[in-house]
Amino acid sequence: MRRMRNRVISTVGTLFGVAVLVFVMLRAIPGDRITAGLGTEAAALTPAQRQALEQYYGLDQPLIGQFFSWLGNMFTGNFGYSARQQQSVLDLTLHSLPVTFELAVLSIVLALLIGVPLGMLAASRANSPRDALGQLVSLAGLSVPAFLLATALLSVFAASFGFNPNGQGFAMLFDDPLLNLQQMFLPALVLGFGIAAPILRTTRTAVLEVRSDDFVRTARAKGVPERRLQVRHVLGNALVPIVTMTGLQFGYLLGGAVVVEQIFSVPGVGRQVLLGIQQKEYAVVQSTVLVIALAFVLVNLLTDVLYRVIDPRVRAS
Repeated sequence: MRRMRNRVISTVGTLFGVAVLVFVMLRAIPGDRITAGLGTEAAALTPAQRQALEQYYGLDQPLIGQFFSWLGNMFTGNFGYSARQQQSVLDLTLHSLPVTFELAVLSIVLALLIGVPLGMLAASRANSPRDALGQLVSLAGLSVPAFLLATALLSVFAASFGFNPNGQGFAMLFDDPLLNLQQMFLPALVLGFGIAAPILRTTRTAVLEVRSDDFVRTARAKGVPERRLQVRHVLGNALVPIVTMTGLQFGYLLGGAVVVEQIFSVPGVGRQVLLGIQQKEYAVVQSTVLVIALAFVLVNLLTDVLYRVIDPRVRAS
């Protein structure tokens, strides 16, 4: 009970800190909603016109009043309104969040399929050519920028193979599953390759540590088949750090896929935040970032629950 109470207090404090930070950072950016909407024409506004627009957008209130007004509206389900999209921010988020969630899941699946096997292969014989191959893949994943890899893949597939499903209108998963998966493949591959690098390194380190334990040597001495030994005993006991890294990367994907979503025209929450910043739509950015922060906290909570399922020692503590 005490642990749960501390978790709730920590969550509320984190979300409040994120809300304050994003509110202040947005106001620190030069310009405002009026300038973003009217461009150079904003200079021709009379003082009365500007005052009327400031009242309309709520910019005439003190900053502290704007902050608590927005936060209070959030608690009632009023996330704000996007003048550019002519929709409420809640509707926009309910449409874009599942898209980013799907992209994050596909990216994590690809990252695990790449990172875990290569990490185990590298750890099976340290300082060998296979270990060097794993380190090379890991280094490439960490050093190649996502925007560069995304642009290169999009150009090659479109020019050489005529494969550019993202050039069509975006299809939701349940509307057209085949087209949706085609549109998600390349962005998921780009993000998955980058995430595979830390998962590979974590897997290699964890497996090397577990392989040196006494119970592994005992199991091998009893004649346990090598494949079963590696999967059930070694990998099974190395899962906690792998799950930790996977949970952190999944949380990052919920808000960190902005560039990839923009390049591949994926209408996720990252692209929604980017367009909101460009148009100085404070309500869109503030509310969406807070939703992303909440999702990140929930993912960390789920990761904590998985620890207890995977490792009985954590469950007993």
